[in-house]
Amino acid sequence: MRNIVHRHLGKMVAGTAIAMAGTAVMVAVTLPGTAGAEDGGTRAGQSVPQAAGAGEAAAGGRAVAPGVVEAAPAEGRQGEGRDPLTDDELERAERIALSRQLFRSGESVDGDRGPQPLGADLAEPEADEAGRPDAPRRADVTFYDYRDDTLVTRTVDLGTGKVVATGTQHGVQPPLSRAEKAEAAGLLIADPLGSDLKADYQDATGKALSSPDQLQLSGAVYRAAPGAQPAVLDQCGEHRCVRLFPKIKNGPWVDARQLVIDLSARKVARLDR
Repeated sequence: MRNIVHRHLGKMVAGTAIAMAGTAVMVAVTLPGTAGAEDGGTRAGQSVPQAAGAGEAAAGGRAVAPGVVEAAPAEGRQGEGRDPLTDDELERAERIALSRQLFRSGESVDGDRGPQPLGADLAEPEADEAGRPDAPRRADVTFYDYRDDTLVTRTVDLGTGKVVATGTQHGVQPPLSRAEKAEAAGLLIADPLGSDLKADYQDATGKALSSPDQLQLSGAVYRAAPGAQPAVLDQCGEHRCVRLFPKIKNGPWVDARQLVIDLSARKVARLDR
């Protein structure tokens, strides 16, 4: 019978030592950017109890009225100048950029038709348009086509509703989308190399890990480095590869940095130490 005490992640350890369990190591510390459910202190959205009389003292003996949060101003359908793209513009740009031909020929991260959407940003103006208040607003919409590992960028003129430029690149790996991180986690959970992650999750929650939805997922693109990985990962960089940094919801982080998921080949491998 496995010794749960040696795997459980809630234990405090002296100094900088970290309790390890197999390949996936759950760490009972707070990593930058996200706080665990049991963290102390005050977080956004939580109020700090005020000592009796403190509010009155700050206002010269008068009670202080509760603060009021004003609603954000309504967002227009069309931005102006160099304003960020509005939600309406984002939706329109992505719809226009995904032509019927691109949809039919492309492949998403989960193997469905159509390339994987990555996002859209306001395009830079042309040299002769800089500073003009009436300069056309354009959006650069990016997709990753898993059919042939191609980054596709389409520039949409939001005024005319037409695609004015299309570019393709190989070996370019922009940041991962939420859907790609979820697909990477699904592949890891289903792979034998994900057994330690599942065991750690079971120890921490008493439940089985079966879906990426049970985790908070961060991740980064992984590129192959000579001599730093097994041969199965040599194409990472040309392929879309991921290192995940999963966190149990309302619980600790899980150290899975030695595992790399090749989304293009749909394989999981352990890095050589």
